[in-house]
Amino acid sequence: MAAISKIRPNLWFDGQAEAAANFYVSIFKNAKILSVDHISAGPAQGNKIVIFELEGLKFTAFDAGPHFQFSPAVSFEIACDSQAEIDHFWHKLAHGGQTQQCGWLQDRFGLSWQIAPAELPQLMHKNPQAVMEAYLAMTKVDIAQLRAAAQQE
Repeated sequence: MAAISKIRPNLWFDGQAEAAANFYVSIFKNAKILSVDHISAGPAQGNKIVIFELEGLKFTAFDAGPHFQFSPAVSFEIACDSQAEIDHFWHKLAHGGQTQQCGWLQDRFGLSWQIAPAELPQLMHKNPQAVMEAYLAMTKVDIAQLRAAAQQE
């Protein structure tokens, strides 16, 4: 039997829950919209709740008004196995958003993501100072540069 996570991220939007869910589902290979429902009672009545899945993790996106905004204090990391994968997620998620240092970005909905190589912990272990210096100088991550930094003496 497949494991079911007891934890589900809930994402608060102001009228863009369905658009955001469709955007995220379009970027990931293993992704789908599971349901779109209208909120039938309460202060957000008439708005939408969208449940979607990215790479096996379920999310809830709901429209609940302008009361709260996303912050870089919470982000989702995508551990990438290749430069091509980094490039794919970087270009798709950064389009219409803002890029930041060390592979971080805010997408057009304000949600923060870290696009990082899966091998970063191993590279950091080999040569922490050189890899960190290289990493801090990057916006979009370049795995070849990080690997070269890990080999420095």
